[in-house]
Amino acid sequence: MNTTVTDIDVLRVFCAGDGRHGNALGVVRDGRGYPDEAARQALAKELGFSETVFVDDPERGTVDIYTPGLRLPFAGHPLVGAAWLLDLEVVCPPAGEVWARGDGEFTWIEARAEWAPPRILRQYGSAAEVEALEVPEPGRWIYAWAWEEEAAGRIRARAFPGRGDGIDEDEATGAAALLLTAELGRALNITQGRGSQLLTAPGPDGIVELGGRVRLERTLTW
Repeated sequence: MNTTVTDIDVLRVFCAGDGRHGNALGVVRDGRGYPDEAARQALAKELGFSETVFVDDPERGTVDIYTPGLRLPFAGHPLVGAAWLLDLEVVCPPAGEVWARGDGEFTWIEARAEWAPPRILRQYGSAAEVEALEVPEPGRWIYAWAWEEEAAGRIRARAFPGRGDGIDEDEATGAAALLLTAELGRALNITQGRGSQLLTAPGPDGIVELGGRVRLERTLTW
């Protein structure tokens, strides 16, 4: 059992303009207290956040990402959150090097859509249909979306991981937003979950830019 006292910053990533909503993220600033995958997986499960990120090298931006049930080579909201918290220009998950920048209100990362885990992108006819959806049975990772205003690139979305790990609905999903942006080939302004906001824009050579607001909610001592 780990006996190290660890500070865990709890962020909200992809907040709305008024600072509400966003996806909860645990950031373990000093990953040395959890030196192996088993210890990290156990902590991520105990915390119960959609994702928890362990910082292995804050200067180089080396990070390790876990859901309550598995390790991820890439995920959007942990990288946006870590870049904001640690003021990083580069974040390095197992998938590869991710450039980051801040413009005051938003923190942005540049990543490849192929790094994102597979998702079912399921389009609906209206935002109201997406909002009325019931949580489906576990088994498939579904990103439900509809145009709110197609000309302006405004989308309403909800995400259902389907992993059976206690996260029935993901509040804001950067990886799925990357996949949808790559599929549609245009910049998007996505409202997801209860009201989280994600911004995207396709770039050159298969790169997609993903941005959102981040705030520090609290710090836990574990």
